[in-house]
Amino acid sequence: MSDAHLTERQLGDGPEPVELTEEPIQLSNRDPGGAPEPRATWSRRRRIGWGVALAVGLAGAGALGVAGWRIAEQKDTRLATPDRVAGLTRDDTERARSTADYLRSGFAADIELDRSFGTVYRDPADDKRSVLVFGGTTLLWQPERDLDSLFGLMADETGKVDGLREVPAGDLGGVMKCGTTSGEGGDFAVCGWADHGSVVMGMFPGRAVDDAGALFRDLRAGIQTRG
Repeated sequence: MSDAHLTERQLGDGPEPVELTEEPIQLSNRDPGGAPEPRATWSRRRRIGWGVALAVGLAGAGALGVAGWRIAEQKDTRLATPDRVAGLTRDDTERARSTADYLRSGFAADIELDRSFGTVYRDPADDKRSVLVFGGTTLLWQPERDLDSLFGLMADETGKVDGLREVPAGDLGGVMKCGTTSGEGGDFAVCGWADHGSVVMGMFPGRAVDDAGALFRDLRAGIQTRG
């Protein structure tokens, strides 16, 4: 047995010895000063995702709030038939009443109404330009869709409504559209308005669409009230 101290003993050709130092041994591959763990990254992504979802949800709630406010504002509608409105005079002759009642009944058969009406307004300047107005009150969730459907039903009675287009509805809001159709006296303008509380249509013999739309707004202002 050799008297050499163990530290002086020569090592063979085996693997290099592991040097032990006073540095602490790190058992993790994570660099303390490096990038954060993936879990932290996913946490931030989740927060961003929730933030986007919240923003979308708030936007949707805002849109629903606006729609709800509009429905609440428009649903309580009253319609009247004053003696005079928009420069026209109500025609109370038997023939006019019969025509108005026929239009009212046909209209009420196409859509369920709480109250319906029909009337004829005479133009003092020209009896051939009398205006026929008919419609009623009801709660409509989708006014434009229902108005378009009624124009389609009217086509079955009077013929196709050509050139149907949206026109300004005025201060009362909702949607208003006008087009032209044909009758015994030739082509004439036809208009309709709808909001969340009413739907009304008018026939305008002897008038162009633009003139009919302007007159229909004036008629509406004198016929419709809310609250």
